[in-house]
Parts: sequence; structure tokens; C-alpha cells
Amino acid sequence: MLRQPWLIALGAALAIAAMGTAYAAPGEAPTDEEALSRAIAFETALTAVAESVSPAVVSIQVEVNRPQTNALPFFFGGQGRGGIVRGGGSGVIVRSDGFILTNNHVVQEASRIDVRLQNGKSYPARLVGADSATDLAVLKIDARGLPKVDFASSERARVGQFVIAIGSPFGLDYSVTTGVLSAKGRGGIGANEIEDYLQTDASINPGNSGGPLVDLHGRVLGINTMIIGRGSGIGFAIPSEIAQRVAEQLIETGTVKRAWLGVSFQEITPELAAHFDGSIEGGALINAVVPQGPAEKAGLQAGDVVTAVGNTKVTEGHDLLRAVLRYGVGERVVLEVRRGDVTKKIVVVTGERPSEDGPQSRDRGTEDNGMLGLGLEELTPRLRERFGYRGEGQVFVSGVEPGSDADRAGLRPGDIILQADRRPVRSTADVRAALRDGKALLYIERESHRFFQSIVRSR
Repeated sequence: MLRQPWLIALGAALAIAAMGTAYAAPGEAPTDEEALSRAIAFETALTAVAESVSPAVVSIQVEVNRPQTNALPFFFGGQGRGGIVRGGGSGVIVRSDGFILTNNHVVQEASRIDVRLQNGKSYPARLVGADSATDLAVLKIDARGLPKVDFASSERARVGQFVIAIGSPFGLDYSVTTGVLSAKGRGGIGANEIEDYLQTDASINPGNSGGPLVDLHGRVLGINTMIIGRGSGIGFAIPSEIAQRVAEQLIETGTVKRAWLGVSFQEITPELAAHFDGSIEGGALINAVVPQGPAEKAGLQAGDVVTAVGNTKVTEGHDLLRAVLRYGVGERVVLEVRRGDVTKKIVVVTGERPSEDGPQSRDRGTEDNGMLGLGLEELTPRLRERFGYRGEGQVFVSGVEPGSDADRAGLRPGDIILQADRRPVRSTADVRAALRDGKALLYIERESHRFFQSIVRSR
């Protein structure tokens, strides 16, 4: 564990700041000397944290035997010829016996990995395990008695608090930048399968990837991973709760097991919300349940709206994914579910998430303007044989007029309509009856995926 002399410095800084406040009378502006004392106290605290944490931060150099085509070249910072790509990043020592946490994209496909410590010593490293879903990886070097980082709770972190980023941007080892925690729970960026980022304005550059984002106590809040555009002041870090869980599993087994409900979901757009009884204020709309999966066994159904996981409120699909990831395989998860105008509790025992499957967010909301323009046809035995369809659907979309309401709603030829306004569809008449008042909530099957879609007649 790192020795923490910075605690004394931080305490002294706060004491000096408090004394500075005491010197000024109420409503009186501090003198230049008092203001300077406070600034120096804060500066002392920052430098003490940087000096304390840096020994547990490492610089990573890699060689990859392939052309220079990295998925995240901005952070890889690679260069090389003749099929050898050289790049680098940062990492943090999480165990004193040589286990190091970094980003997967820093070491992905590396044929050689070297780690350099702050004291100048270098070690060859081996990859213990990687998790592409979160962009995390663990390395091991043959060393003991190393300084290591401590982790803070990213869930308890507060937006606006000061943070410090440490790493090797552009190969400049142990560079320190400061900023604030700008936001929490950022997702939908499209960089990784699992996204629940901390956002910061602390400067992050090529080579910072895998380095720590720490609080004023010198504890790791997150692992720096990416930014949006150079010079934008918008950087992202993987939260400590996720990083710790992934690191522990990779160290123990080399792989990551995740809790799995066996559902897919989509966001509830205003158009979809209009089709539900009563008021729907957020939630994750379940659009498919995996047969014989944990959710189906517990009684969850397509069309259910998950509004809470345990004591955590679900206002959007991302909340459901993030909440479930906090559970282990085989744990009981209590879901609050809205079904029609009834709210109930459903207990699901999580399974192990298959690598090729898992909860997916699907949002297909569209605007509806022109004519309906929807062609429907019933699935006869001959058509079923022709298309090789063995599902339960009875009606499919045979045509969509360009620019029509159906087109704007996102419907496509070949879509199979399973339900209309949450009633089973057995004939084209069922769909037309649902559309008689000019709008309907359709439950669609498309290429083995299922989702809800609202369609509204514009005139």
C-alpha cells in the first residue's frame, strides 16, 4: 500500500485555508496575503497527491507485428515500419506483487510489452487477461514490494469535485493534469460494448490511456480511456467500481464473468409512451426475452417496463444495464416491473452472460409524417417454406411506400408483426383494426431481433 504523507499536507492545507477564512471579518474580502496562503495550501495538497500516487503509475511500451491500423490510434500513438508498430500507454499497479491494470486497446495484439516504473527500472510484461467489453486488461511483471494504488468509490464521487490525471501523454512520462469531475454515467458513445464513463476536463492525451484519474485523497476514481476530439476538454475514464471488479476477475481467472438477465431492451420514446396505460416516466422497455433464460424463467415478458433494479431507479435502458452489471452470476436481482397498469416485483436469478449475447439497447423511434403506406400479407405455409421461417408470426410487411408513415416509422419489408397494441396478431385484419384510430404499438420481429415500434397516421 502507498504510504500517504499527503494526508498531512492535505490536512495542513485545509487548516491553513480555514485560518485564512478566520482572518477576514464576515463580509470582508480576504487580503492578498490570505488569498495567497489559501492558493499555496491547495497547491501543496495537489503536489502531495501527485508525488504520492506517481510511484504506482507505470509507462507501457508495446510492439505489434502488423500494419499500423489500430482501432484507437489517437491513444495508441503508434509508429513503425516493416510490419512492426510501436506504441505506448499508461497503467497502474494494483497489487504489490506486480499486477498492473491498463486499457485493453493499449496492449491488444501486442507481441512484446515492456513496463517502466517511475524509478527507471524496466520489466518485460505478460498479458494475464483482457476484457474488450470494458477496454480493460491486466499485465504481470516479475517484481515484488511495489507501491500500489488504492481505489475510491466512483459511485460516491460528486460532480464538480477536483480530480488529477497521471500518465505518459506523447511519451512524456508522469505528466500530471488537473480538472474536475464533469459528469457521471456517460454512455452511448459507441467506443465499447459496456459504457458507464466518468467525464472530466482534466487534460487527457495520447499515452494517457490506462493511467489513473484520482481524487484529492490520492485514490483512483477511474482509469483514463478516451477523449472526444483533440483539445475538446472532454475526457472519459472507466469508473473504479467496474475497473476493480474486472481487474479482480482477470487476476484470478484471466477471464470475466458477468451477470445476465437474458433480455434485450429499448428506450421509451414519447411515441411509445403514448401507447401505455397511465403515465410512463422512463424505464427500460423489454422487447425480447431469451427462451429458457433467467428472465423468462422468472416470468419477465416482452412489453414489460423495468422501472427499478433493487433500490436503483431505472429511467433509461442504460440504467438497467449499469445496475445489472453490479451483480454477480447466480445472485438474486429484484426488478420493479410495469405491466399494463400494474406494477409488480419480479426476482431474477442472474445467469452467466454468453460472450456473443447479452442485453442490447435498441432505439428505433421515428417521426411519422406522410401516408401510412404499409403493405401487409399473411404468412402462408408456402411462404414459410420459401423464407425458411419457423417462428410464431402470422403477418409480415410486404411493402413500405417511400416517405410514408410506415417508412418514417422505420418499418421494412420482411418485418414480421407479432403484436398490435399488445394483442397477438393472427391476420392482417388484426393489424388494420389496431390502426383504425390512426395509431398503434407494433411488436416487430426482424432478423431474429424483436422490438416495439409506434406508428401514427399523420392525416
